[in-house]
Amino acid sequence: MTDMIALAEEIVGGKRLKKGDDTSAFLTSELSELCRGADRIRSALCGKHADLCGIINGRSGKCPENCKFCAQSVHNHTGIKEYGFLDENIILEECKHYEKKGVHRFSIVTAGRTLSDEDFEKAISAYRLMHSECGISLCASHGLLTEEQFKRLYDSGVRMYHANIETSRRNFPNICTSHSFDDKIACIKRAQKCGFKVCSGGIIGMGETWEDRLDMAFTLAELNITSIPINALTPINGTPLEKSEKLSESDILRTVAIFRYINPTAYIRLAAGRNLMEDSGKAAFRAGANATITGDMLTTSGNDINADMEMLSGMGFEIAKA
Repeated sequence: MTDMIALAEEIVGGKRLKKGDDTSAFLTSELSELCRGADRIRSALCGKHADLCGIINGRSGKCPENCKFCAQSVHNHTGIKEYGFLDENIILEECKHYEKKGVHRFSIVTAGRTLSDEDFEKAISAYRLMHSECGISLCASHGLLTEEQFKRLYDSGVRMYHANIETSRRNFPNICTSHSFDDKIACIKRAQKCGFKVCSGGIIGMGETWEDRLDMAFTLAELNITSIPINALTPINGTPLEKSEKLSESDILRTVAIFRYINPTAYIRLAAGRNLMEDSGKAAFRAGANATITGDMLTTSGNDINADMEMLSGMGFEIAKA
């Protein structure tokens, strides 16, 4: 059996795992040993900094895409509150709130394939306003933008773009058919071409296999993704996945640790589903995670900023802005 601590030391020394490598030990090793190895990689290659991200739902509902997990899709019937693109002053106020709290980055998030021309102009105006009045790092999540749109977004002050691949290539058509896995990959590459660092991960607990999770981790490594959000599915009534069994904490921890081994220098960012674990996922920060979304989240319960900062500081992480 593979010694996971020894493998961790090899990764610290420069070894990188690739598709085709024997990864069976990830699924059979003792979870405690796997997590210790992942924490060793995180400590050696990423240091003590924990990265905190705040988001605002820029508009809600009426998304034409058919993602089975999403409360905002018109194909699902969740009773979610619907509203158009928020006024930029509301967005600015929220951005200032997160900055005052010491959060490192802030993003407007919108569901949908992309933005209409009108909403894209509203987004650009909001980002320019935040960039001029705030010092917080700006991110964006607006679907499958064109290269020209990415250039304008970059010029408005945004430096990171979020575009989840959601799952493995094999499993993607089981989750969404209104756009493709290749659409996602092409979007990520356009963003990178225009100078953006990319935040991309996915959701676990949607009926995928462990092989799917491994494939997703390797795909993200091949794309040189900077930040990898891991969401644990919280089944939402009215979606096709409403009857899905909730993940165990051990499953989530094993996934986080595996992603750290395969993506040793990325931010492994806890996102939705932290409430499936004890103490808001505290153990995951000893299993390779070093980032999180904090504050009120989109359609699932979020985590209090002050509580997150207190927890992470108490664990020895550094959360002060660089």
